[in-house]
Amino acid sequence: MTRFIAEIGSNHNRDMARALELVDACAEAGAQAAKIQVFRVDDLFAPEVLSHREDLRSRVAWEFPIEMLEPLSLHCRKRGLQFGATPFGLWAVDALAPHCDFLKVASYELLWHPLLRACAATGLPLIVSTGMATDAEIDEAVTVARDAGCADLTLLHCVSAYPTPVEECNLAAIAALRERHDCAVGWSDHSADPQVVERAVRRWGASDVELHVDLADEAGHEAGRHNWVPDSLRAVIAAAAQEALTDASPADGDGHKRPMPAEAPDVAWRADPSDGLRPLRATRETLVAS
Repeated sequence: MTRFIAEIGSNHNRDMARALELVDACAEAGAQAAKIQVFRVDDLFAPEVLSHREDLRSRVAWEFPIEMLEPLSLHCRKRGLQFGATPFGLWAVDALAPHCDFLKVASYELLWHPLLRACAATGLPLIVSTGMATDAEIDEAVTVARDAGCADLTLLHCVSAYPTPVEECNLAAIAALRERHDCAVGWSDHSADPQVVERAVRRWGASDVELHVDLADEAGHEAGRHNWVPDSLRAVIAAAAQEALTDASPADGDGHKRPMPAEAPDVAWRADPSDGLRPLRATRETLVAS
């Protein structure tokens, strides 16, 4: 059975009541897990870049208040949901581990191996998203995680474009990654297209589907066409449970992992392996010089 993970992200708006309402809505829609993102803007982006970018500094309003962690985790369990989180700093791994059923490393942090090692060392199941990555980069990340003790690894095929064009979803990579790494492989959706999600499950056997979820008012901080609302989440979960598909679709692609055209501009904005800060050092130098 495919696990549907409702990515609350920053759509809680730092408000406990809204976060609880999101969890309730996701549980009622049929999700099996809910997930948050935990970061501090000051240790997400390099300081020299923050000094030049007000739009990035303003994301402090997206930060998850750590005092909300325990009650939100408990509420997820009360509603029968697993609770997971994406840490974007080493400090966050320590804060999250006692309260989570699983951790996730985001696509932008895949190159930062100390984060992979820290997450693996907790002993929790680990999900690694692979947007913008090449096969070689994923190979290295998987080796790092397993060498650090990860015994329960799930990869998510992902295209880091918001939204992702259907013809660039390359869903065949789900099967290719599963064969290459002998682990569970799911789909992290940014297409917001029900047929893409159904196909990821019914044609390519996605072990997990992660979707960004907002309330019906769509007033969360991650505003955009990649979000799902509870009614659409409920419908796609039901549709994904139908019989397998065998036809071909433009969403299938060739299965070869590489940055797709729609996500190519974001490749340079990944966290640098040397310090875990975004963007890559060469990109920082260009931004500061401009």
